[in-house]
Amino acid sequence: MEEKSFKLPVINGHRELLYYFANFFEEEQKGKDIPLRFVVTKTDDKYYYCETGCLPPSSSIAARHDESIFRFRKRKTENTNSFNAMLLIPTGIGTEIGGHAGDAGPVSRVIASCCDNLILHPNVVNASDINEMTENTLYVEGSVLSRLLLGTVGLQKVRSNRVLMVIDNHKLDIFVNAAINSVNAARATYGLNCPEVIKLEPSIKMSATYSDSGRAVGKIEGLENLFELLDERSDEFDAVALSSVIKVPHSYHMDYFKSEGEMLNPWGGVEAMLTHAVSHYYNLPSAHSPMFETEAIANIDPGVVDSRMAAEAVSVTFLQCILKGLQRSPKIITDEKAILQNDVISAEDISCLIIPDGCIGLPTLAALEQGIPVIAVRGNTNVMENNLEALPWGLNQLHIVDNYLEVVGAMSAIKAGISIESIQRPLHSTKVTTKIIAEKQPETLTKVNEGGINFVS
Repeated sequence: MEEKSFKLPVINGHRELLYYFANFFEEEQKGKDIPLRFVVTKTDDKYYYCETGCLPPSSSIAARHDESIFRFRKRKTENTNSFNAMLLIPTGIGTEIGGHAGDAGPVSRVIASCCDNLILHPNVVNASDINEMTENTLYVEGSVLSRLLLGTVGLQKVRSNRVLMVIDNHKLDIFVNAAINSVNAARATYGLNCPEVIKLEPSIKMSATYSDSGRAVGKIEGLENLFELLDERSDEFDAVALSSVIKVPHSYHMDYFKSEGEMLNPWGGVEAMLTHAVSHYYNLPSAHSPMFETEAIANIDPGVVDSRMAAEAVSVTFLQCILKGLQRSPKIITDEKAILQNDVISAEDISCLIIPDGCIGLPTLAALEQGIPVIAVRGNTNVMENNLEALPWGLNQLHIVDNYLEVVGAMSAIKAGISIESIQRPLHSTKVTTKIIAEKQPETLTKVNEGGINFVS
């Protein structure tokens, strides 16, 4: 699995973009690469510049029953009995907040205090050995978050999951032992149910790179080995925790810590590619943490680092955040009738989507089509180059704010049913227009057989 780039011509008014991109893959790309992750990195007057994480058609995984990542079910109603927000901070795009090691955790806690349920993906709260998400937070893998907005899956809360731990069969026992100790610590301190730790041999091979747009991406080899294992143990777990080595140039480890937040985290992009594949094909929660490659790398002393990176500087396994998140990650419901049951959160239940400004991917496109309000945060800068205001939003559907404190205000206004415009100044005058109806000739009645009547002009 690897990342590929392409561009498509801009269409008039950017209308029905979701269908436009879906048709490209279903018609022009049919029989070619299978997309599992999709993003528009830049839009100009001529083109949409797109990047997608793909499986080659020759892959044994590609032969499995596959559902398009663009599949869409239009929601027919909006449930206003509860207020459920979705917080998205895409992995690997260098966001000022949430682009490092769980540094959007405080944001998530503030937003969670203002809604009944907060739905987010691991990148928002994963901070190595720290995960401080609230009780009303639903920890959902990124591809599942997209499908929830697309209307093709629902989420059902669980009391707990059986979390299968799959790790590289690392040649150095110190890293294998550290991973096992992390699982045991989770079992002893917060009651994790882990049926087994499995050392995978041969391990999947992951390498991290940067795309032309500057996003963190990568390449995955040996994915079929992991899938064979998951097939064999499919009845023994409800969620999958993964830990494996991610190959990067040796200098990246110190360069990242010394960059004072300027270097884009190289590891997260390829991790998202892996978990997208797992959750897409198995409809199960999944999350990944990286393993150190060597003792020399593990023993690097970066000194005092930028606060946003500090969680990574003090961890060996980076595992506790995903174990805690997966422990109660909601069940993914795919049955079309079950999705609409009262105890299942579906697209009908999503009250708003919160994103960094400039981000266009499946969640944004789905929200646009579903009529879900979108709050875009201008201050959470990133490498995406799209003008969200150019999209064909419904009336008062897009709200661009400067920071996450303003997000809370926008959410409160939406929840209260108050026009955001009405609490801002200047308050512009109401638009008044005149509609002139052309005069019509009066209609007359003409008798027909058996007392019936016809309208004729």
